[in-house]
Parts: sequence; structure tokens; C-alpha cells
Amino acid sequence: MILVVGSTGEGRQLIRSLRQAGYQIVTWTDSAYGEQLARQDGATLILTCPLTEGNLATLGGSRQLEAVIDATLPYPNQLSRTLEAWCQQQQLYYLRFLRPETLLPDDSLIYQVATWEEAARTAARLGETIFLTTGTNNLEVFVKNPLLKDKRIVVRVLPEHQVIKKCQDLGLTPRDIIAMQGPFSKEMNKAMFKAYKAGVIITRDAGPAGGTEAKIAAALALKIPVVIIKRPAIQYRYPVYSVAEVIDLLKKIAPVKSEEQG
Repeated sequence: MILVVGSTGEGRQLIRSLRQAGYQIVTWTDSAYGEQLARQDGATLILTCPLTEGNLATLGGSRQLEAVIDATLPYPNQLSRTLEAWCQQQQLYYLRFLRPETLLPDDSLIYQVATWEEAARTAARLGETIFLTTGTNNLEVFVKNPLLKDKRIVVRVLPEHQVIKKCQDLGLTPRDIIAMQGPFSKEMNKAMFKAYKAGVIITRDAGPAGGTEAKIAAALALKIPVVIIKRPAIQYRYPVYSVAEVIDLLKKIAPVKSEEQG
């Protein structure tokens, strides 16, 4: 059985493709919408409990896990650290699904930074309206930063209750919350940036599949500076960049078992 973690488009494609290849799939979600999508994709078992080491140990004891595929966005986060550490303890294969990095144009309006805090400091000197396209991850870094105290912060997030609640709990009002599911085209991004009079755009390098190129193209077309949080250079033992690569690797390290084999 394979545990797939991540609600990105690639994560969903992984579940569908691995099911077609004959694998039993466990997946994890932190929302009712994610659970609904996982059922549509054909996951064998869907976990909705917190993905802690204790719950992972229970899962490992009740199911014969052979590998874990981490398809969360490729930035340091506690979930990925927990998964990798647990896999090392249990001697399970940990595959890290990574998107190719975005090829950035050579433009003076592009500011590459290494951390969220650096992104906030950079944005503070570039514009009066900060348009965040990074969801609610580390939203407090911007909302609570004294350099942005007198700035307008607009966030574009998923239209889920818990996501919008976090925005409101941090003090954002409805006029500054855009609840829509992307990725968005260049023209859609342009329309939103213009409508909200964005002074600077903040994004992460989520790769072409994450809509990063469309955001950058839209911002540059409007002569709006873009602050890009680059992904850190982390070495993984089993990095994978496509669904086909995942399946080829699993065939070697965890081949599908016949019913006779259990």
C-alpha cells in the first residue's frame, strides 16, 4: 500500500495513475473538499485525522505500507519533516514529488528572495497594496509585520471555510479576501491585479503547474513588481518530477503484489 500526501493537481493525478497501475492507495486530507476529491480519484483509504507521528504509527501498524509519496508543495513545512522522519524510523521509502522550477525572465521588476520575512521587507518598499498569491501559509508574517502596518494587504485564497476564517482571525476584511480556486490565466491575473490596484505581487515558485508563469507575465504586463520566494535547495534521496517517474521507481522498489501474495 502506498501513502500519497498532497492535494495538488499532481497529487490527485498520482492517486489516479497508481490506482490504474494496481496499487492500493492511502491518502490524507485536512478538509471535506479534499476528502471529496480523493474519493473521486479512487483512493482506497482516506485519512482525515491529524498527520502526526502517533497517527502514522497506527496507520503503519494496521496497514502494510511500502512507500510514502510527499506531493505537498516543495517548501519546508512541518508535515514534510514529520513524514520524512517517520519514514526513516520505519525504513520506508520516502519519495518527494517536486515541480520543475520556473524559468524567470530577466527583468528588473522581479525580486527573488529566500524567506517569507525577506519577502515582507522587500514588498514594504515596493508598493502600498500588497497582493499575496501565496494562500494562508505564513500569512501572519505579512499581517503582523510592522513594516506593513500602514499597507493594504490583499490575499487570494481557496474558498474553504477554515481558510477564510484564518484570514478573518488575522484581521483581514472581506474587501481584501479573494476566495477563488486557481490556477489562473495571465488575463485573469491581470484583471484581478488591476481591480485591486496591486502595487506589488508576492508569489512562491510553485512551478509552471502552479501558475507561477501566468502570475509573473500578468504583473510584468502591468509594470507591477513581483517578489518571488524561491524554494530552498534540499537534497532528497528519492526526488521525482513526474507521475511516470514515480511509477517507474515504484515498480523497482515496491512492485504491485498479486492477490496470492496478499
